[in-house]
Amino acid sequence: MRPGGELATRPLHFIWVADCSISMKTNGKIEALNNAIKQTLPMMREVANENPNAEVLVRALKFSSGASWHIEDATPIDKFNWIDLDASGVTDMGEAFKLLKDALKIPPMTERALPPVIILLSDGQPTDKYREALKDLFKEPWAVKAVRIGIGIGKAANKKVLKEFINQEGIEPLQADNAYQLIEYIKWASTAVLKAASSPASQIEVIDAFPVNVVLPALPDVITDVISVEDVW
Repeated sequence: MRPGGELATRPLHFIWVADCSISMKTNGKIEALNNAIKQTLPMMREVANENPNAEVLVRALKFSSGASWHIEDATPIDKFNWIDLDASGVTDMGEAFKLLKDALKIPPMTERALPPVIILLSDGQPTDKYREALKDLFKEPWAVKAVRIGIGIGKAANKKVLKEFINQEGIEPLQADNAYQLIEYIKWASTAVLKAASSPASQIEVIDAFPVNVVLPALPDVITDVISVEDVW
């Protein structure tokens, strides 16, 4: 028991922001992304169940030629089901940042929320003027205080752009060069990072604090050797 009673349940928004451009069709990248997220959902539910003081709400945003909500409603993790993404078009990442900005305003966000977790996944570089949209995104306090993770899918992923999105000293973009590495990084982001963000230690009053009171866990060990060049994106 905590002095003064138990902590009230506080919402923690977990948002996937996924690149669905045509290049994601090559070498099974979009299928690997879909499979990785579906594999981690049971583990996300376990993390959420371990900390009932945080209500984990999940949604997904996709971008290619334009951007839209793939799963728009902030859905409790125990009721969340992944819908497979398909790939086509270009890489309008800036349009995704515009939708993300609207989602992180108050309302619909509340002052009592925990720092959101936002996972950006991309295998290329933006084809629109993303920097202006990113600058506007960071005008929202919840965007600044969010735990932002960038995962590059393949060697063509623009890690500089992912670094601009992360925008925090000491946190580098991740690069998945094959399906196994993508699964391991998505598993880490959706379980270990989620656990850190939803732990009681993060549930202090952080609305005016900077940086956020979330310490990222250690990265997983991933296999860097591959048997065949066909395994490399």
